[in-house]
Amino acid sequence: MKNRTKIYFASDIHLGSSVFEDAGLVEKRFVRWLESILPDAKALFLLGDIFDYWFEYKYVIPKGFARFQGKIAEMTDQGIEVHFFTGNHDVWFFDYFPEELGVVVHSKPYIADLSGKKLFLAHGDGLGDDSGSFKLIRYLFHSPVCQKMYAWIHPRWSSAFAHRWSKHSRVEGLKEVSDYMGEAKEHLVLFAKSYVRQHPEIDYFVFGHRHIMLDLMLNKKSRLLIIGDWLRFFSYAVLDENGDMSLEM
Repeated sequence: MKNRTKIYFASDIHLGSSVFEDAGLVEKRFVRWLESILPDAKALFLLGDIFDYWFEYKYVIPKGFARFQGKIAEMTDQGIEVHFFTGNHDVWFFDYFPEELGVVVHSKPYIADLSGKKLFLAHGDGLGDDSGSFKLIRYLFHSPVCQKMYAWIHPRWSSAFAHRWSKHSRVEGLKEVSDYMGEAKEHLVLFAKSYVRQHPEIDYFVFGHRHIMLDLMLNKKSRLLIIGDWLRFFSYAVLDENGDMSLEM
């Protein structure tokens, strides 16, 4: 345990996505990465959209992902903290991961004190984006009433519908998010700049969601990192024991 000094961050794996020619290979590649960080990982933060689709019924969870779940259980069994942030693709997480795998689930942004630094952590969806259509979709996805109504649909039909919708949104979405739009247009940059003016104690903002790799100084103290994805970059971030953060591939 004394050699476990690093804290890792990953997001937007989209396990199970039909965009992949072989989704199983992506899962195996991610699990190999998890295995590689076992010797020195103190904690792991999965910042959303780890699954391309996830909905927990009371007694049913989506088929597959056994290797990933097994590796996460192994990590928590060894005393490694694992935090899971819900994204816009896997928002419907409830009690399965905390109870069965020992994972801490976050449905909202989380401020953490890690390695002597203060971090603002979130998937990133909904931060700084004021578009009406996005707000409506987000409201419906997070509505307990809508979740309950969706749970009435048999998984045979709800899962098939969700995967078709997810595939379309992912194909179209990749066309739109492949490029950095600049500080004046990036919602997460604008959000972080606004937030840090009121909360100058934040050292790092760490987000996923945008499917880009970005390391941006906001001022002399604060940095913003958007940590890419596992659709194109196979990237992650790491915070060492001295409080230094880096983006890796």
